[in-house]
Amino acid sequence: MEKDLKSFLETLLVGCIGGLIFFLISLPLPWMLGPLTAVMVWQSTTSRKMIWPAHYKNIGLITLGITFGLYFSIESMLLIGPYFLPYVLLTSLMILISIINSSFISKFINVDQVTSVFGSIPGGLTEMVIASESLHAKTSFVMIFQTVRLLVVLFTVPFIIIYAFSGEPNTSVAISEQASTPFLSWTALLLLLPVLLGFRFKEFIPAGVMIVPLVTTGLLNISPLEIPQVPAWLFLAAQLSVGIGLGKNISLNDLRAAGKYGFVFAGLAVWLILIGLGLGFVLAFITSMDLPTAMLSMAPGGLVEMVLTASIVGGDPAIVTSLQLTRILIIVVCVPIGLKWYFKRKMKKTVA
Repeated sequence: MEKDLKSFLETLLVGCIGGLIFFLISLPLPWMLGPLTAVMVWQSTTSRKMIWPAHYKNIGLITLGITFGLYFSIESMLLIGPYFLPYVLLTSLMILISIINSSFISKFINVDQVTSVFGSIPGGLTEMVIASESLHAKTSFVMIFQTVRLLVVLFTVPFIIIYAFSGEPNTSVAISEQASTPFLSWTALLLLLPVLLGFRFKEFIPAGVMIVPLVTTGLLNISPLEIPQVPAWLFLAAQLSVGIGLGKNISLNDLRAAGKYGFVFAGLAVWLILIGLGLGFVLAFITSMDLPTAMLSMAPGGLVEMVLTASIVGGDPAIVTSLQLTRILIIVVCVPIGLKWYFKRKMKKTVA
């Protein structure tokens, strides 16, 4: 017990140091990417046991969900309507390009087409691994390639957007000021609802531990009720907790296991990011959406980091959240079903 406590405190200390370093050198999202990087590198290079209970990360995600939910208003919900159809069409195009690219690459490397497609598509890691397993793909490779893709996205998109749309590098995150009610008031009890629902339904929908509190808080915020604002210190602590949790689950050894193919799929991820940013230009051109919001809405994940970035560069976090959720739903619900149907049909033709 005492040994576990020491490991826990060591993990927390490493995460805090990582966040502080990223903050001092003005890197984007310092209190999420700093702890993630520090914990990932520390546990991989020292072989030390890192302990960070899953519920700490979940509490962090719930807090972020509540904070993002405070950006929602009736006005922001009405704004999303005209963007929905163009966004779905452009997102479908990006997914199709991803499938074509990864299928093409599989012809030149020793990775089968099914593994290649599921390893590079911009979807949830868990969902892609489960879907690929039923088609006898190399699930370990899918998991590693998805991890590589996620890291590339996390460490490129925020940098590009923040330094492109901020006059001066600014790593602080603006917290919604729609809620003027003090946090330490009886109305704070209302926030127990999204917390409880987040824990209750976290296993039922993808990223439910954050999405359910986000939606619940959004509904509360557009109601006549006065919802308290999340304090800045709590918001930063939530980022720290999530960053440590993510870093603990990523090992440099796993990335090394991918070998030269890891660089191939990192290249695919960069290519898809450029495509996403390009489609963001198109979305901004054909709609009235501002460019930072459009580019972050089209960027291939992750939801938390894109919304945080939107709050830094003056984009609309509510629109980014809504459209990124739309992309996640398309990928999680439709893409695995479609790919499973396509590959099974292809296998039957091959057998015949």
